[in-house]
Amino acid sequence: MVDYSKWKDIEISDDEDETHPNIDTPSLFRWRHQARIERMEEQKREKEEFDNEKSSLEKKLKETKQKLSEAEKDGADLSELKAVLQELQQESEKIKHKEEEIKKKEKVTPWNVDTISKSGFTKTVINTLPCEEDDDLTEEQREQRMRKFVKENEKVLKKFGMLRRYDDSKRFLNENQHLVCEDTANYLVIWCINLEMEEKHDLMEHVAHQCICMQYILELSKQLDVDPRACFSSFFTRIQVAEAEYKKSFDDELRSFKERIRKRSAEKVQEAMREAEEEEKKARLGPGGLDPIEVYESLPEKLKKCFDAQDIPMLQQAIANMPEEDARYHMKRCIDSGLWVPQKNSNGDKETECDAEASGE
Repeated sequence: MVDYSKWKDIEISDDEDETHPNIDTPSLFRWRHQARIERMEEQKREKEEFDNEKSSLEKKLKETKQKLSEAEKDGADLSELKAVLQELQQESEKIKHKEEEIKKKEKVTPWNVDTISKSGFTKTVINTLPCEEDDDLTEEQREQRMRKFVKENEKVLKKFGMLRRYDDSKRFLNENQHLVCEDTANYLVIWCINLEMEEKHDLMEHVAHQCICMQYILELSKQLDVDPRACFSSFFTRIQVAEAEYKKSFDDELRSFKERIRKRSAEKVQEAMREAEEEEKKARLGPGGLDPIEVYESLPEKLKKCFDAQDIPMLQQAIANMPEEDARYHMKRCIDSGLWVPQKNSNGDKETECDAEASGE
C-alpha cells in the first residue's frame, strides 16, 4: 500500500492565511519562511555530516578487514586487529541506528513550497521503472491490469491525448486523477506507435507531447518520492514558467521520443510484412511442403517454358528427354510443391496435369 500521509501535511502559504489584524502579515510570512529555510539548512548539514561519518567508517572497516586477512596469512598476532574490528563493528551498528532515525525524521517532515516545486530532474526516459505498488506483480498480472485499465478508461485516455494546452491538461488530470499513473503513459506510447503505423504523423506528434508530459510527471514523483497525483500540478506550473534550459530539456526529450516512435513503428511494419509473407508462403505450400514459386524459379528454362505455356505433352516430352536422375529430381520437387499433379486416367494409369495457378502464372 502507498503511504499517502507524506503529502497530507504540506507546508504552504495557505496554511498561514489567518493572522492577527495588528500583525504585519507579509513580515510574518517572511519570518516563517526564513525559519523554514534555516530548518532545512540544518537538516541538510546534519545529513552531510552523517554521510561523511558513514563513509569514513566504511573505509576504516574495509581497511581493517584487509589488514586482518593479510595478518592471518603471515601468522602475525591478530588480537589487536580483532579488537579494532570489533570496535568498528559496534560503531557501524550505531551508524545504522542513526540512519534509520534520520529516514524516519525525513519521512514525517512535511513538504513545503521550497521542496515540492524544486527541480527534481533535467531529463526523463521512456521506459520508466514499475511503480512501487507493482513490485509484487508478475508480467501477466501487469498485463491483465493494463487491459482492465484501458477497457475502463480508453475514452478519457484518448481525450487527454488530444489536449494540448497545459492549463487544459492540468484541469483534466485534476478531474481524473486516476489517470496520473504508469498505465496512462504506456497506453499513450502504444497509441503513438499505432498512429505512426497508420501514417497519421501529425496526430502522433500531438499525442507524443501528452505522453512526454505524463512521463515527466512520473519521473518527478520518483525524484520527490511522492505519489504522482501529488505533483502533476507542480509540473504544469513549472513547465509554463520554465527557464530556457528546462524547456530545452523537455523539447529535446519530445523530439527524441518521436524519433523512437518512428523507428519502432517502421520495425513493426517490417515485422508485419514478414509475418504476412510467411503466412502467404505457408498457404501456398504443396503436398510435400515445398513452395511452388521457389521450385519454379529453380527449374531449367525448358521446363519453365512448359509451365508458362501450360502444355502437358510438352512437359512430358521435356521430362522424357532429360537424364533419368535429373528428371526424377525435378519431377519429385514439382509434385511436392503442387506444380505437377499426377492424375489417374480411366485405365488407372497416372497422367500429369500442369498446375499453372500454383506456378504464379
